[in-house]
Order: sequence, then structure tokens, then C-alpha cells
Amino acid sequence: MAKARIIFWGATTIFFLFEAVLPALTSHTQLAIDGIRHLGYPDYFRVMLTVFKVAGGLALILPMVPARVKEWAYAGFTFHLIAATVSHGMVDGGHGQTFFPLIILAVMAISCVCYHKLQWQTGGHGNVHLAV
Repeated sequence: MAKARIIFWGATTIFFLFEAVLPALTSHTQLAIDGIRHLGYPDYFRVMLTVFKVAGGLALILPMVPARVKEWAYAGFTFHLIAATVSHGMVDGGHGQTFFPLIILAVMAISCVCYHKLQWQTGGHGNVHLAV
């Protein structure tokens, strides 16, 4: 169980940094504003997406958040990362930036699988205490 816990926290921390902390710190920059416009989305979408990313990231990283909420956060991030891949692919074609969300999705999948493994090992109902 210790190995799963270490992998969970490693993957979840990396995911949290990329999908919650970085957007919170950079969403107001000109690069982010230009990037969302380049994809054809309105500016309010950038703000809304940032709020949801931070809220979802906190839901995954805070141990007191109910398991059901964590599941919704994992699902929301899955939809977001697939949509980001499609958006970049449709606008820019296939290049590195197009497929980067899938790499982040893979990191999130590792977090999710380990979360479920820990939940199953601890009885699986309600919250899982994931203290290191």
C-alpha cells in the first residue's frame, strides 16, 4: 500500500501543479489570453476554465473532499484534456502542443488508478485517508 500511496501522491502532485497551480499563476498573462483566442474561445472561457481547474485540483489534493467529488473532478479533467487535444488538433494540426494534454491525461490516469487501488485496499467506501 505504501508504493501505491507514493505513486498516487507523486502523480497527483505533478497533475495539480500543471492543471491547477500553473493556470492560477499564468491565466492572466498575454500568452494565455492570446492562446485561448487563437483556439477561437471567448475570453470568459479562459477565466471560467481557470476557476474550474483550480477547484478540481483542490478537490483531488485535499484529503477531506468526499470520494464522489473526487470522481467528478477526475471526470471533468478527462473531458477537458480530451477537448484540449481536439481543439489544438483542429486549429493547429498535429504537433507537440496538440498531444501534450494527453501526456497530462496519462499522469492523471495514474493518479486515478492509484486512488482507486488505495480506496479498494482500505474498504473503498467514502473517503480514503491518503496521508503519506
